[in-house]
Amino acid sequence: MIQTQVLVIGAGPGGYVAAIKLAKLGKKVLLVDKHKLGGECLNYGCIPSKALIALANNVHKIKKAKEMGVEIQGLSVNLEKFQAWKNNMVGNLGRGIQGLLKGNSVNFLAGEAVLTGPRSAKVKAAGGDEEIVFEHAILATGSKPMEIPGFAVDGQWVLGSKEALDLIRLPESLLVIGGGVIGLEIGTLYAKLGAQVTVVEFMSQLLPGLEPDLAAYVLRSLGKLGVKIYLGAQALGYSVEGGRAVVKLKISEGEAQMSAEKIFLCVGRRPNSQNLGLEAAGIEVDNKGFIQVNEHGETTASGIYAIGDVTPGPLLAHRSSSEGIAVAQAIALPPSPHPPIPPSFIPWAVFTDPQIACVGLSEKEAKEKGRPVLIGKFPFAASGRAMAAGEPEGFVKVVADKATQKVLGVSMVGPEASDLISEACLAVRLGATIEDIASTVHPHPTLPEAFVEACEAAVGQAIHILPPRPQIAT
Repeated sequence: MIQTQVLVIGAGPGGYVAAIKLAKLGKKVLLVDKHKLGGECLNYGCIPSKALIALANNVHKIKKAKEMGVEIQGLSVNLEKFQAWKNNMVGNLGRGIQGLLKGNSVNFLAGEAVLTGPRSAKVKAAGGDEEIVFEHAILATGSKPMEIPGFAVDGQWVLGSKEALDLIRLPESLLVIGGGVIGLEIGTLYAKLGAQVTVVEFMSQLLPGLEPDLAAYVLRSLGKLGVKIYLGAQALGYSVEGGRAVVKLKISEGEAQMSAEKIFLCVGRRPNSQNLGLEAAGIEVDNKGFIQVNEHGETTASGIYAIGDVTPGPLLAHRSSSEGIAVAQAIALPPSPHPPIPPSFIPWAVFTDPQIACVGLSEKEAKEKGRPVLIGKFPFAASGRAMAAGEPEGFVKVVADKATQKVLGVSMVGPEASDLISEACLAVRLGATIEDIASTVHPHPTLPEAFVEACEAAVGQAIHILPPRPQIAT
């Protein structure tokens, strides 16, 4: 029998971060995972996908550089060599986590953990079953891709996100089922590498849930890449004919068929809440399988917490990590738990082309709450840095409270938006005003100047764009 103060199940970006934080706060911690350190994010998601996106972006920039006078012949991509590099890079990061756990005296046990009661668990490990007794536990088991009838992932014809990121040969054509974040990120990168990509989305908009004016730039970019888009379409099934997958679609005009060398299925994710022994511990889930927690991350079983994708909320690695730290502090520093993280403080970053990022309230959300707001918008086409880099597509939009001029939210679509959003995250977190941003000197020429100008545009003071013409009643 192993006794520990805190048992953490799941070693992804939520679990291992929580375990290290707990150890730093003086707790004895046992971290258990049946797979690799770093979870889905490090091994099959965030990191591998961004590596492949970086490769595709480099190829695309080289091709576009012809407009600037750069002429290159014989450009080719060796995906097999890239995969070897990527796997080595991911392995190094995994070994880095292993070193952090060891350096912080976090005990790690490889195996499958199942709760057997409110203070006990069993771990099926290679060396045999281990009985665990704990004072507190954190469930950080993440999520997994969903499937739809007729499209079981087999790695040959139908690819999931893992299989799509492990290809060693560029498919001639790729049919993407699902026009959400993952589908468009991976679909875009393969289009840049030269594949003929088709996207089938059930909803009437790409990137459902995001503001239409943000998604519009991505739609335009996909068109330039030759990507075919079917909105309001449903994939019904497929057959294999002549060495290709022939997919049957239901579209507004009726039914249609199209063929592709590979199908990439990405229609959402579901929580890994099965086979955890939740009933034995008295833990409740909702009708979608998400573990129910209170504002401090505690489940319906006192002393057992859950974080990240296995709980309701956006399926984002940085949400998992921030919740892991908050829950660790709630366990180690009672009786004053760490203040819950408001959902509006959690940013989004979408690595399409152009990138999309947002934090806080959108213009629509603010107006739905009945808050009088100021809106400032600045296009990257008026940014010297964006123009010089040949990336003038997109804008920065600021939503501010009309009375106090505090920044309530920022959304952007354009070059390096995933990096630019961090300054906006701090502004929203600290309740900064338009004047706070406008009076902060930014280096020139840089992309973050667009945030300053968007703030100034909200009060009609932007320097590098003209104010909108007043509306004349007729």
